[in-house]
Amino acid sequence: MAEAVLSGLKKASGWSIALGILMIVAGLIAMVEPGVSGLFIALVVGWSAIFNGFAQIMFAFRTHGGLHIALEIILGIIYIIAGIYLIMHPVGSLLALTLLLACFLLVYGVFALVLAFRMRPHNGWGWVLCDAIVTILLGILIWAHWPINSEWVVGTLFGISIFISGITRLMVSLAIRNVASSAA
Repeated sequence: MAEAVLSGLKKASGWSIALGILMIVAGLIAMVEPGVSGLFIALVVGWSAIFNGFAQIMFAFRTHGGLHIALEIILGIIYIIAGIYLIMHPVGSLLALTLLLACFLLVYGVFALVLAFRMRPHNGWGWVLCDAIVTILLGILIWAHWPINSEWVVGTLFGISIFISGITRLMVSLAIRNVASSAA
């Protein structure tokens, strides 16, 4: 039984190590081409909103009542319109996404900070703390210079965040793999 658990941990840590490396590479690409990656992110968000809108409308016909159906359809239409607007106005989308990114990074950083202190006696907690501090600082940095820096900030700072999170994932996964190997 214990061997199966350790084997599962090793396998899962292998996938997590691969994801960490992929995140590091993606972060580097985003930092090297911040304008392109920022516009790409704006387009991805727009297409995601459109896809979600159609999914919302399809879901509407699986609900129970007439008012529920109407509300789901209206929400779906709003998502579709917002997505189309984001795709048609990618630079304006970057302004909104820059502000949204600042909020996201601040919230993510606070949760990572809480997680770090909950993990404190365990291996890898310092990496999670580092991730939290860097992420909170990036959120503050974006907020302080918005909207002047919107052309490059989404790609660059999101790239930095992905890069740091990739390093964190890699280091924690290596620590887990090390513990699983030592216990075997």
